[in-house]
Amino acid sequence: MNNQTAHPINGITLIALVITSSIGSGIFALSSDLASAASPGPAMIAWVIVGFGILMLALSLNNLLNKRPDLDGIFSYGKAGFGTFVGFISGWGYWMSAWLGNVAFATVFMSTLGYFFPIFKSGNNVPSIIVASLVVWALTYLVNRGIESAALMNTVITVCKLIPIFTFIIVAVVLFKGHTFTAQFWTNMQGQMTTGNLVGQIKSCLMVMMWVFVGIEGATIMSARAKSRSIAGRATIYGVLGLLVIYCLASILPYGYMSRDALATMKQPAMVYIFENMVGAWGGAFISIGLLISILGAWLSWTMLPAETLQSMSEQHLLAKFFGKKNRFGAPTTALVLTGIIVQLFLISLVFTSQAYVFAYSLCTASIVICYIFVAAYQVKFSWQHRSESGNRLQLAIGIFALLFQLGAIILAGIEYLLICLIVYIPGIVLYMLARKDAVNILLTKREWVATVLICATAVVTIFMLANGVIHI
Repeated sequence: MNNQTAHPINGITLIALVITSSIGSGIFALSSDLASAASPGPAMIAWVIVGFGILMLALSLNNLLNKRPDLDGIFSYGKAGFGTFVGFISGWGYWMSAWLGNVAFATVFMSTLGYFFPIFKSGNNVPSIIVASLVVWALTYLVNRGIESAALMNTVITVCKLIPIFTFIIVAVVLFKGHTFTAQFWTNMQGQMTTGNLVGQIKSCLMVMMWVFVGIEGATIMSARAKSRSIAGRATIYGVLGLLVIYCLASILPYGYMSRDALATMKQPAMVYIFENMVGAWGGAFISIGLLISILGAWLSWTMLPAETLQSMSEQHLLAKFFGKKNRFGAPTTALVLTGIIVQLFLISLVFTSQAYVFAYSLCTASIVICYIFVAAYQVKFSWQHRSESGNRLQLAIGIFALLFQLGAIILAGIEYLLICLIVYIPGIVLYMLARKDAVNILLTKREWVATVLICATAVVTIFMLANGVIHI
């Protein structure tokens, strides 16, 4: 059905779509993760910085969606602007982010299940990995049968996301204590307050905050179904601002109920145990049940996302054709099974790290930032090429701000995670080379060879640093 005959989405509905499509499991663990990184003052400054940077990215995506509706897939912006190899780098990064998001879902799902069954409380012990693995393959089977989308399921999931969050925020407002909030407003864990530790706390917030915005690109793409492009643009902006308000309230208000030390040492998912402390045992169960349903729904959708990415890359000759093969249900079986195997291997590796959830979402965020960087770079290039047209000078400035934010954030907050991501690029480059050999009978161009050597050399150095404890998992 085309856009002319389909029922268009109005502004209010679209704003709701922007918000609900971006809220995942991260907000339920946000209070403790943020308290571990910063006091309320630095955290609030970090929210302003991250909010501005994400808004610039959303505006860039919305502009490119309007100006280049012919491009399919977020990684296609990198390909259109900078060639097939950059398109592959962007797409592979997006694929990594999608399945790493599922690993993060798995760890927080098992931790939440641990509220009812203490054996799963750590989220990354052997029993947790076994059950999470069963869920991974069950969801892979279901998606392979073509049931990845169901309107009723999505409605239930949306309710399960928002009702516990809004209830938590309302109760946190009622119980807010000003003296608790201001007790450690600027100081670090040692009670010190200097410019250096203030900047350090802000830096520590960046990866935590950027993780909860992963998925904003999907919300922007949904804007194409609005009644008009102007409504879509405004709804995207309002949606991002709405997300920022929800995230700020859910993460900052707990500083006014518990000390930073208590929040930082709270079991995950923190919202469950904070709310239990606020209202009693029923509160923990209330948040936990809503969170479990919410994660399962998001996990189901995100099981298809990495497979769809591989399929789309196959169709654009960035990967071999067999990645795009579909079964009789229209699902890309090869891509689904491959992604399931990768998730399984990564789940097993989480037994060896004490910060499984943080590690998974940090890698997820670092890998998708690779994709975001190329989106912002193409926004800059496209706007510069069309700078004589009305409005494109403003779009050029927006693209520059988005690019500087993404580059600065990954350098300041997650360069070690970016280095680890490069290791996963090595097998991907081999697959890319085989696809290009089949499509144009050339493995790599000279520039692509240079880029490949740099990526592989950096990956080898990263493996050496991991083996010698320079970088810790």
